[in-house]
Amino acid sequence: MIGVLGDFDLAEDALQDAVTTALERWPRDGVPANPAAWLVTVSKNRALDRIRRNRTLQRKTELLAELATEPMEDDVIPDERLSLIFACCHPSLAVETQIALTLRSLGGLETDEIARAFLVPEATMAQRLVRAKRKIRDARIPFRVPRDDLLPERLAAVLRVVYLIFNAGYGPPVRRDLCNEAIRLAAMLALLMPDESEAHGLHALLLFQDARREARVRHDALVLLDDQDRSLWDGDEIASGQRALARAVALRARGPYLLQASIAAAHSEGTSDWPRIAALYAQLTAVDPSPVVALNHAVAVAMAEGPGSGLTLTDGIAGLDDYYLFHSVRADFFRRLERAAEARDAYARAVALAPSDIERAFLEARRSGL
Repeated sequence: MIGVLGDFDLAEDALQDAVTTALERWPRDGVPANPAAWLVTVSKNRALDRIRRNRTLQRKTELLAELATEPMEDDVIPDERLSLIFACCHPSLAVETQIALTLRSLGGLETDEIARAFLVPEATMAQRLVRAKRKIRDARIPFRVPRDDLLPERLAAVLRVVYLIFNAGYGPPVRRDLCNEAIRLAAMLALLMPDESEAHGLHALLLFQDARREARVRHDALVLLDDQDRSLWDGDEIASGQRALARAVALRARGPYLLQASIAAAHSEGTSDWPRIAALYAQLTAVDPSPVVALNHAVAVAMAEGPGSGLTLTDGIAGLDDYYLFHSVRADFFRRLERAAEARDAYARAVALAPSDIERAFLEARRSGL
């Protein structure tokens, strides 16, 4: 619908109207044979009704009239989803705006979830989304699938969108729908662009991460990686991740998703190879420098060399004071160094910033254990 209308707000309103109609009719009349196609068709009709009431949008009325004559295919939703992600990642928009807009419109994420992914306040992200929609409308940026030769220049933004969709579903709390959708989209990208190592790298990374899902939470409490029961890890998914990683490595490029997948693989081989993981994070820091990558590097170094080395590295990281994991990591370093007062303060800060009850409970337990 967004691709047809070129208007996010109109598309969202039309779909909401269609869902409301479905909730009224389906219990009475039965669910249609193709629910997705039914929703799209009713959405089009609702949008057409709205557009007709506004004469200044005559051009869109004509466009919808043409569309109404086209046959509806059963697989329109799955195919269109990835196509529209590419369309949203238009080079006229800033990369962060492309990603945020796509996550909101196609990834199923709420504004507060996107804000957390970008480490910015919700109000800031809401303003960014409004400005992006306005720019698309005023500049009449087209919503169509780019030509094959233009796909690579949008790949980085598309990969990040899929990655953030997975992260939002990985939780806690876990949302299997988002994780499954992200893995499906990553697999489609790998098929669509078989010569792009980063597409295979992302697919491998998501498979490795998803393989641990059953071991990450026990009795509604988080379980740290080293404490997880590895017999609960999905061996078939790890094997699929290894195959995807091998395809990425064969293409020789060394991008951030390939390196992250290599790190995940180093965790999946019986025990975590911390010296190798620390070395891979050092490479990732050079390829994709960011405060979060630097924090993960510090954790790996602490596991390989000791908490003092990790703490020294975190002292040099800026921009994460509002990120709960930064304080959680430092708290753990202080705990291991037997600096209890500093550990308590850091855990308190992490608890105040934690985004979910499960994470808050985990951190509170750590703090009480001091």
